[in-house]
Amino acid sequence: MYSSLYQTPAERPERRSPGHPRQHGRRGRAALATLGLLALTVAAGAPSAAAAESDAAGPTPPPPISAPAGEHTLNRTDVDAWLDGMLPAALESAGIAGGVVTVVDDGKVVTTRGYGHSDTGTTGGEPVPVDPETTLFRPGSVSKLFTATAAMQLVESGDVDLDTDIGEYLDFEVPRNFDEPITLRHLLTHTAGFEERIGGLIGSGGVSPVLRDALVEEPPEQIYEPGTVPAYSNYGNALAGYIVERISGVPFEEYVERNIFEPTGMTSSTFEQPLPDALSEQISQGYNTSAEGPGPFEIVGTPPAGALTASAPDMARFMLAQLGEPGAGSLLEPETLELMHAPALDERSLGNLAAAPRMALGFFDESRNGHRIVGHGGDTNYFHSHLQIYPDERAGIFVSFNSTGHTGYATLELRRAVLEGFTDRYFPAGSAPAASTVDEATTKEHAAIAAGSYVASRSMHSTFLAALDAFSTTQVTARDDGRLLLTPGPASASPALYEEVEPWVWREVGGQRTIAMRVADGEVEAIGYEGAFALLPSQPERVPSVVVPVLGMSALILLVTAIAWPVGAIVRRVRHRSRPEGTGRVTRILAKVGVVSAVLALAGWAVTVMTVMSLEDVSEFSLRQLQVLQGIGVLGLVPAVLQLVGAVRHKHGWRRVLGLVLVVLALAGIAWFAFEFRLLAPSVSY
Repeated sequence: MYSSLYQTPAERPERRSPGHPRQHGRRGRAALATLGLLALTVAAGAPSAAAAESDAAGPTPPPPISAPAGEHTLNRTDVDAWLDGMLPAALESAGIAGGVVTVVDDGKVVTTRGYGHSDTGTTGGEPVPVDPETTLFRPGSVSKLFTATAAMQLVESGDVDLDTDIGEYLDFEVPRNFDEPITLRHLLTHTAGFEERIGGLIGSGGVSPVLRDALVEEPPEQIYEPGTVPAYSNYGNALAGYIVERISGVPFEEYVERNIFEPTGMTSSTFEQPLPDALSEQISQGYNTSAEGPGPFEIVGTPPAGALTASAPDMARFMLAQLGEPGAGSLLEPETLELMHAPALDERSLGNLAAAPRMALGFFDESRNGHRIVGHGGDTNYFHSHLQIYPDERAGIFVSFNSTGHTGYATLELRRAVLEGFTDRYFPAGSAPAASTVDEATTKEHAAIAAGSYVASRSMHSTFLAALDAFSTTQVTARDDGRLLLTPGPASASPALYEEVEPWVWREVGGQRTIAMRVADGEVEAIGYEGAFALLPSQPERVPSVVVPVLGMSALILLVTAIAWPVGAIVRRVRHRSRPEGTGRVTRILAKVGVVSAVLALAGWAVTVMTVMSLEDVSEFSLRQLQVLQGIGVLGLVPAVLQLVGAVRHKHGWRRVLGLVLVVLALAGIAWFAFEFRLLAPSVSY
């Protein structure tokens, strides 16, 4: 239901990346994974890093309390009272500087409300309150709805086809590892099969990115067969934007201005980066928390995927146009709008994953209480937003906040409270959810098959960031009653309990989220959820129960060894002891260099991963330096083995032999980790 430019509290990575907040991600899980890597590789289990992160975050604010559902009329008086009773206190508790909400219904704007400040005054000057009519926000991946709309305009005109290979429309080759065509339908449903890329996703400065360059330079690998595995992709959406640019013959930003903003009267919206002078004074500052100073204006490296800047009234106009309301500005014919809002893939390519919510053409299926809802969320480093429309009820809601808050999940929970509260208040369920159609014996059998460790489909496979998979798995546990416990739950920091309601379809206990499993030959191939995300079985050698002990113990042994060597030399000198016979001086020195290099490389990788996941650039030179250190650590196995052989041949004491055995095993463990998780891959793109 929630989506981010880089996908959040996963995802947030969470520091976040533009993508779908609910998965990866998003920043929260990735950040925790990175901290776990740092702790293992540098301190071998020392708790200080994680504790410092927890302490710095401050107390976790309680979830906002929404007004109870019941008989409520969707009018300005009721909506204003509900929002005013919820958001001011919730923003203050969560450490969010400001936000805006706009609601449409039956062809009109019901209300547009602003809360808090667009400028808190922390850098001097008076605080500036959010003006709901004029303050501009950065909706992040909600931008993808505009990209999809532009693409569908070209589909409607016959200039492009949803199911033609995109190679027909591009002037460069995209990465391909499968013979099946990649189509516009795949791009708009996040099923083109691309891995994730973090480099260049969000930056700062005054230089506008060139879309073609961003797509051509170091593109992600294609790792899934098109149409078969949902894997949220900023790159895929940006490709769709470039197709719009290529076919229309004008820059993407100009096409959207002419064909979406102007027809709908969105006079305070733009994809330009940096902002044009006419809008630059209206933009809200972006914050980590309301107590900190503002961050810089963010430059999205692939503009179609997340570069939109807009006011709440403009987003209301876009919702009305997407609902096909008369007088809202014609974007698409009614038949095309219906096609855009309907599930775009079926079981022919997705298999049983089609039994879970599926992507429409750009929109997520976020239905609730039996009402059809389509929408999209978005996160940048500082802005967190979501848009939903109800095509059958002709209603919609848009919410955006200009701060991340005290915790990575603060805005995720607050958006959920607003969106789900809106549905429950004005569009309550007409009947109870259907009972399970699966007998107890079958559901226990299915649960046993589903149990195991899983990784996110939206991940980095071909780069050094593949190491994150080992620290951000989802554990699926079969309960005695046949229910499944997912730890953590999809797009959540907390465990979630699911029960089977149809064969291989599971619904959250006490909730409405559903997941579906694709099974072949008695094994789960994928678990699909929220349309653009999937969990895939972990490779046995990559599960935390294998990686954590190997990496943690290896790092600890090498760190202790590196410290023990100079201590031992001092002791021998003080006690006038000679070094035991064995291998030569050069071999000993080379072994020491290998051990120290391996330790420094691991520490360097940990810092690098944290930097990258904070969406800060790391130079190729720095990465190559780490690879050199890592390579020396791998080569250090040779002299370490020679030392061990010499110690055995000269019958050194068992303590020394055991110590050398541990060093050899530790170097071998680090070498395995380096090769298994691509630390020495020829490409250092990320």
